[in-house]
Amino acid sequence: MSVNQDYEHAIREAEPVIVDDDATAVEATPRLGADSLIWKFYGDSRGILGFQRLAGTENCIEQLGQAVLDHSVIFDDFLGRARRTGPPVMKTVYSTEPQKWGRTVRDFHRDIKGTISDGSRYHALNPELFYWAHATFVDQVLYITDTFIRRLSYAEKVQIFEESKVWYQLYGVSARSQPQTYEEFLAYWDDMLDRFVPHKTVVYATGYIRQGLPRPKKIPAPVWRVLSAPLNGFIRTVIVGTIPQQMRDVCGLEWDTKREKRFQRFASLMRTANPLINRLPLQWLYVPWAYQAWREIGVDPRPLYNKPAA
Repeated sequence: MSVNQDYEHAIREAEPVIVDDDATAVEATPRLGADSLIWKFYGDSRGILGFQRLAGTENCIEQLGQAVLDHSVIFDDFLGRARRTGPPVMKTVYSTEPQKWGRTVRDFHRDIKGTISDGSRYHALNPELFYWAHATFVDQVLYITDTFIRRLSYAEKVQIFEESKVWYQLYGVSARSQPQTYEEFLAYWDDMLDRFVPHKTVVYATGYIRQGLPRPKKIPAPVWRVLSAPLNGFIRTVIVGTIPQQMRDVCGLEWDTKREKRFQRFASLMRTANPLINRLPLQWLYVPWAYQAWREIGVDPRPLYNKPAA
């Protein structure tokens, strides 16, 4: 069976498929820990460089873009939505109650449903849709680590994917659409990229790239033109550089060989600087939920970054 063979039919079932959620089943659900690569890399502060890749790829699938448009306040409170969404997912990995937070994330989506442009229905807890949202987080760990922190070996990439199955299990949603191997995940990812559409949600969310960062009201326009020039240059090179070409195409984001070379130089510089970056205080290297988790178990993960990819 080819990857995603039944995707078009299954996603249009638009029905939530929740796994057994009794107390015994939840307690038996495995969890990630300090020995996992996801713990080591997911909460790294350098992950902020991939924020647009994460949010954008997720919403380039029409059903998810429409779900955000129908049920979110993204157009009125973009940063607020990010602050409300990020912590529960982080806590699913790093808290001492991962099953509780995983189910919390799932239950946020119980009433997220509607229709897309062709009139077919969607439901956020349909496994094909929910797994795609999860896959964008798995991709974030793989991509950001390998691009900006240090090169991952093939074995490490396989390990991260296998750990991502445990991560997904914490949500309590059917895994029927989950690839079973890392190679299948790569094929799945490529297939989903080819399904991208220019939905209003993702086009709007990337408007700051095409138009430039909006000027804060308290900063005069001439001053902002000077201040924003390097920021917009960084965004159009580094942030756009993280985005798959299929997303650039549907969002109308310019890219060329010159920008690609600049992006690769920046990424190489970041990887080269990794041993120095790892000398920074732990609270600077990790987002708060990850930092607190490392402190609670008494482990300093910084030396783990410096081993070369095998």
